[in-house]
Amino acid sequence: MGRIIAVVNQKGGVGKTTSAVNLTACLHDLGLKVLLCDFDPQANATSGFGISKKKIKYSVYDTIINDVAAQQAVVSTKFGDVLPASADLAGAGVELVTIEQPHYRLSAALKPIKDDYDLILIDCPPSLEMLTLNALAAADGILIPVQCEYYALEGLSDLMNTMRMVKRRINPGLEVFGVMLTMFDGRTNFSTQVAQEVRRHFPGKVYSTVIPRNIRLAEAPSHGLPVTAYDRGSRGSVAYKAVAEEIYRKMKG
Repeated sequence: MGRIIAVVNQKGGVGKTTSAVNLTACLHDLGLKVLLCDFDPQANATSGFGISKKKIKYSVYDTIINDVAAQQAVVSTKFGDVLPASADLAGAGVELVTIEQPHYRLSAALKPIKDDYDLILIDCPPSLEMLTLNALAAADGILIPVQCEYYALEGLSDLMNTMRMVKRRINPGLEVFGVMLTMFDGRTNFSTQVAQEVRRHFPGKVYSTVIPRNIRLAEAPSHGLPVTAYDRGSRGSVAYKAVAEEIYRKMKG
């Protein structure tokens, strides 16, 4: 049975989309059937897989607003399947308010294809509003990228409060699937201190592999490639492959 994981952190710039794209590609390389659902109106995960936003026929917007079957919108790539986003998604939060049971639109859209995949990763927008609530309603668990910097822990309490509210009112089965430390700089004591603090807050949930600051990770999206295809030997590529292996073992265990 397929599993749906929302990659979520309302703080921008923490490596959320980078993580969603590269974990999809790495898990695909490990032999899993993976779908990346781009649920961020910026559609960076879509372009990060080399998909032109101008050429897609249907997007995730069409599946939640216009009842287009998700399978019709899925684009297959050599790195995994993508349910792409478009600029239309920016207005979906307002439109959803007028729809009956608005929190469950993404869940309903993904349900028919959930078991076609081992894993569906949802790249969420950097906010805790209607689109993110839809993703949390659809997900079995959340994967939280946490930047190893000063403000990293600020806002995590808001995210956990939102998760508790969703568990109580919308999706009782939601859990923390994993926490991933990103933008780690081993030259600074502060990165190490943040990592220790996050591990203390989420015992047993933080992946042992940390994602380092790496220029190749920043360059890869401009080429429409995951970092494993852009520079397989880079530190960023090696790190994401290692996290993917941790996730793979957890899923198979």
